[in-house]
Amino acid sequence: MKFDLHTHHVRCGHANGTIRDYVEAGISAGLQVIGISDHTPYFGREEEQAFPKIAMAKSELVHYVEEVLSLKKEYAGKIDVLLGIESDFFPEFAEVYRKTLNKYPFDYIIGSVHSTGGVSIFNKNRWKNHDEKASIKVKETYYDLIRQSAKSGMFQILGHIDAMKGNYPDFSKIPAEKAIDDTLQTIAEERIAIEINTSGKTKLSGGWYPSDEILERAHYYGVYVTFGSDAHKPERVGDEWEEVRSKLKEIGFESWVYFKQKERQVVPL
Repeated sequence: MKFDLHTHHVRCGHANGTIRDYVEAGISAGLQVIGISDHTPYFGREEEQAFPKIAMAKSELVHYVEEVLSLKKEYAGKIDVLLGIESDFFPEFAEVYRKTLNKYPFDYIIGSVHSTGGVSIFNKNRWKNHDEKASIKVKETYYDLIRQSAKSGMFQILGHIDAMKGNYPDFSKIPAEKAIDDTLQTIAEERIAIEINTSGKTKLSGGWYPSDEILERAHYYGVYVTFGSDAHKPERVGDEWEEVRSKLKEIGFESWVYFKQKERQVVPL
């Protein structure tokens, strides 16, 4: 079973292609299942579209859902199109997000931490003039937010759990092993999945999210894993799927998962 649960499209303002383009790309890549998971609007902001180059407008959400469900019907028998979404996690707005997303029949919701302290995790400038103590504090805060997201009950999947290294590769060297282990233990206890996200290759860090080291620790704690290309252009759908599968088997995983109607589907590697 070949699947990809993390794809975007033009509505978010920083991806190319229509949803149909991604579905067709999935078929070309030999997928049996493709999940569409564009960014949620910023529900915690008053504006209709707070950040046009980051996420869709609030009024577009219903049209997004309708389009995915229409394509699900159209492509039935060719590829299983799943309705997903990638939701930011802001503790102060969690209930607003929960209430809004519960109105729609999502197959799964990816919870992703994209900022800490009001600054994007991909902002290289946030690390200027940081000593080790300050860097450790940032990393611990990041993983604390991921732990909170795991405990929220809002998500089936957690997105790119070490993506803060994306534009700052030295993030991986910051010592915060306890924060990572505590996070993985919490994720395992909550019985949700982490994705192996192959979009790290598009950032300065290269490689995947999370690192092989974190995947090895995730295996130790019994964390479920899934696959997401995080494609922002159709040609990246399913990117490095076979390589990820081989690495997971090498680490010792025997299966991975996807979600349909928020129910876990276990697939042998």
